Amino acid sequence: MQQVPLQLPSPAHWVSAREGETKVGQAIHLLPVEGDYQQQINDAWQQGRRIAVLGIPESIGVKGNLGRAGAELGWQAFLQSFLNLQATGIIPLDELLLVGAVDCDDIQQQAEALDPNEQTELNRIRELCGIVDGRVKAVVEPLFEAGFEVIAIGGGHNNAYPLLTALAQATGQSCGAVNLDPHADFRPREGRHSGNGFSYAYTEGALSAYHVLGLHEAKNSVQSLRQMFDAGVRYDAVHQLLTEGFANALDSTMSRAVSWQRPLAIEVDVDAISQAPASAMNYTGVTFADAFSYVSRLAEVAEARYLHLAEAAPGLHPAGEAEGRRACGQLLSELVLAYFQGRRQR
Repeated sequence: MQQVPLQLPSPAHWVSAREGETKVGQAIHLLPVEGDYQQQINDAWQQGRRIAVLGIPESIGVKGNLGRAGAELGWQAFLQSFLNLQATGIIPLDELLLVGAVDCDDIQQQAEALDPNEQTELNRIRELCGIVDGRVKAVVEPLFEAGFEVIAIGGGHNNAYPLLTALAQATGQSCGAVNLDPHADFRPREGRHSGNGFSYAYTEGALSAYHVLGLHEAKNSVQSLRQMFDAGVRYDAVHQLLTEGFANALDSTMSRAVSWQRPLAIEVDVDAISQAPASAMNYTGVTFADAFSYVSRLAEVAEARYLHLAEAAPGLHPAGEAEGRRACGQLLSELVLAYFQGRRQR
């Protein structure tokens, strides 16, 4: 295979087979073990694949944002749940391509040995995050160029930046993004981390239209809010959603995304969902039902090109990692099903 930083999946490792049934992991299409990556992607497109599923197992960007690690396990939790779902018409298996995971193991290990409370080591963590950027972009840009929609699972929200830059470069257009998140991730460009993926993408021209749903104004710095205002970024605050209802805000967000008429990124930080195991666990977020509606509705937009589910962290579940894997796996799988549901309505 052409040298790309990619770990190929092994669905059989995750599937619990049952006689007389077909699980997703037994029917999903994979990249061949050998061959040129670009050619394999083009071949998959010719065979009818349209949606690429990709993992980004890292928490380097979260650590670089002085947050709690754990997002590196979200991809594994997703595989364990999603690949054991039944292969029925609700999942468009003929269109799916399970690409695998961006290989982050070596830089993840380097980051784990570093202390973010020491400025020199924090700087190095942020440099490592920049290396993750390059690896993610190398894997996803050929997918966007071929025409694929991408579902990216796991890792920190820092990965919004390489996803947006890859999409903009592949399409030759700046992107629009809607983000369900209490944090806008529009912090200063002080070195790459999970809190400034959108500010980097905006400053560099990959992102030109951005809306945040569920933003918690007291959890974003004055500097971030000022930068958002200067960039014309709009948001619906979480307290507004609580008092005026989620559905009305979602309707207006949907209309705004349609009006942009540009490649659309659907972003979800799992910590937007109340009590979901995430890097910044939230007890006052939106419901899972609201998150499902958010993904499903935005997936109806014809220009939607990717869904990014960031910062699910199984190890941070109050009942322990095993329960966290079950919770994150189900949550991530259902949000992917929401994308499929909305996509059918186009």
